[in-house]
Amino acid sequence: MGRSHREEIDMFENQQRDDVEKFIHADAETRRLYFRHKELDSKLEDAGRGCLALGDEALTQMKREKLQAKVQLERMWDRWRQSPH
Repeated sequence: MGRSHREEIDMFENQQRDDVEKFIHADAETRRLYFRHKELDSKLEDAGRGCLALGDEALTQMKREKLQAKVQLERMWDRWRQSPH
């Protein structure tokens, strides 16, 4: 079953939905990073359910990349919130 739109923006769970959507679609880099984070999240969920076979090294790398994307998105979010838009 697919994720609801609400679940897609859980990273920004305490923020206004409209603001989060504006942020995500503000520029190509934000969109790319956001959707890459979602892609990694989905693959890691599949691996956790046993639907996607990944070795320990690949799993660790994906988790690391997902965390880096999240940290970068949070920094971008903070800058975006402080700027006039």
